Amino acid sequence: MRAEYINPFIESARHVIEQTTNISPEPGKLGIKDLKFTENYVWIQIGMIGQMTGDVVFGIKESVALKLISAMMGGFVVTQMDDIGRSAISELGNMISGNASTILFNQGVRVDITPPKIIESAQAAGFQPKKALTIPLNVEGVGVIEMLVVVT
Repeated sequence: MRAEYINPFIESARHVIEQTTNISPEPGKLGIKDLKFTENYVWIQIGMIGQMTGDVVFGIKESVALKLISAMMGGFVVTQMDDIGRSAISELGNMISGNASTILFNQGVRVDITPPKIIESAQAAGFQPKKALTIPLNVEGVGVIEMLVVVT
């Protein structure tokens, strides 16, 4: 795995999150870890196909996801993960991944993305642990979004 695979996603996440929440996230330290779905998180999984294949996965503690959705909705307080919240958080992942695929295309790498899939329990994931490039995105006043890129 090469670290430059995640750079378009970092650039895209910073731009999209700032546009949708008016908060500029700060990337943390890039690392490699096993992708394992854990409970009390909302997971957004988006597949990548083309010259780069794999998945981009956003892991967000449910309490952080609710704050993030509230920020996306202009401060309207969201207290539970309902259909509107799931739609909003999955669209955030979709926008980040779509923008990143455009950045990759402009760098000469053709990548298409699949529709986002929300995973709310580790058991429902049906995903084998894999090594992933990972970077935390610290959204001030909201919390941390963990972004993982698995390239196969």
